[in-house]
Amino acid sequence: MKMKRDRYGFKHRGSLRNRIILNIWIAILPLAILLGYAIYDMREYYTQYDQIVTNITSANAYNMTFKEDIDEEMYQIVIGSANWSNSEEKLKDVDPYTTINTAREQFQTLYDEATDTEKKSRLRSIIRLMNTLEDRVDDILKNVEEGGHYDENMTSFTMNVQILTELVQENIQEYIYYEAQEMEQVRIAVSASAFQDLRIMVVLLIVILVFNIVLSHYLSNKVTDPILELCDANEKFSQGDFSVRVEMDNHNELDNLGESFNRMVTEIDMLVQDIKKEQKNKRKMELSLLQSQINPHFLYNTLDTILWLTDSGDSENAVKMLTSLSSFFRSTLSKGRENITVGEEIMHIKSYLEIQQFRYRDIMEYEISVPEEMHHYYIMKLTLQPLVENALYHGIKNKRGKGKITISGWLDGMDLLLFVRDNGIGMSEDELRRLVDTINSSENPKVKPEESGHGFGLRNVQQRLKLRYGEEYGIRIESRYQFGTVVTVRIPRLVEGDL
Repeated sequence: MKMKRDRYGFKHRGSLRNRIILNIWIAILPLAILLGYAIYDMREYYTQYDQIVTNITSANAYNMTFKEDIDEEMYQIVIGSANWSNSEEKLKDVDPYTTINTAREQFQTLYDEATDTEKKSRLRSIIRLMNTLEDRVDDILKNVEEGGHYDENMTSFTMNVQILTELVQENIQEYIYYEAQEMEQVRIAVSASAFQDLRIMVVLLIVILVFNIVLSHYLSNKVTDPILELCDANEKFSQGDFSVRVEMDNHNELDNLGESFNRMVTEIDMLVQDIKKEQKNKRKMELSLLQSQINPHFLYNTLDTILWLTDSGDSENAVKMLTSLSSFFRSTLSKGRENITVGEEIMHIKSYLEIQQFRYRDIMEYEISVPEEMHHYYIMKLTLQPLVENALYHGIKNKRGKGKITISGWLDGMDLLLFVRDNGIGMSEDELRRLVDTINSSENPKVKPEESGHGFGLRNVQQRLKLRYGEEYGIRIESRYQFGTVVTVRIPRLVEGDL
């Protein structure tokens, strides 16, 4: 299958990020589906339970009051306490028809909604009894309106109305009993469903856990093995073997890093060969600069940090660090160009600081605020990065607490001014004077670059700037002990046609 290439020309099929996201979805999706089913299931049971409670509440209201209300109203009408014979007054105090109709409508609604046979039977009986009760009430009220019939009405009240209301109440109680039975069945079903869902969830969690352990081990090997291979190749490279190459077929970001490493070694080898052909003084300076900036130990330490992040399970940050490292080496190589734009140099510094912030996040933060109008001008490659590295290792790291590195700039007439500030430990006046003497000295340092400490990188930048642009250009250092250091770079404005 033909592999795709990203915008930098690297080949990949699938990224570590996508594999990690897939791993997360494999863990989350089954649980989400189960949780959704459980919620739906519980919602169905809740709806049933709520309906039963509503029905019981509605029926129970009449169970408590219906018989008492009807008996009281009819008794008052029979004995004459309620004046039913007067058409203007008869509905003023009592209205048995309204009481019966209201109750009958409520139980008719319950009947229409019921599905259980026993409950429908009880509700049907209640409605029939209320119809019969209404007929008996109607007989008594007609007699009351005609006048007399007291004994007949009292007999009908005792033998018909009270017995019918008693039967209505008994049927209501039976209906409530059946509703309560159904409520208990729902409770048992809810309990069983919850227990079943819990068992499924526990089993699913165990399966997901085992699967994720296996998958994490697989992903870890897919990351650590190539990194170990890169570390071995880098160790050989650090010992001066420019023929070393790495072969990777992981179809992810590590392939990009491997290709970057191979291209870096190839281009460095070519640069070293070209540098040997130049004049002795410039060759030593350029080679020292490349060895100090493209530091195999920096790469080794960065890969070691990525390996630690992967082993600790922080694959996301490992991927981010790999991406920043790849971008750093692309900017460092710059296809062999000596001059790059200010914007490219800023991207190079940003990649470097992103990598270092993974290692020194507790003590370092940074800010880059170079105006966009300066980004298209050209600058010598690796002008600012040694200054930033110096600010980190000799300013921020020696300060107690967290420090900040700020890169800024502005246009000054026909020149560019770039500033690298840090609020680190700073220097005393004597230290500053010695440093200025060192970077401005025309004599080559007698120590190895990796042993030169505070002044080697700054001296290297100073000499290159003066050779390239003239004596009026270069770097200027200001520093106060316990307050920090500012390094100012002055170079002319150059566009591509001026190179």
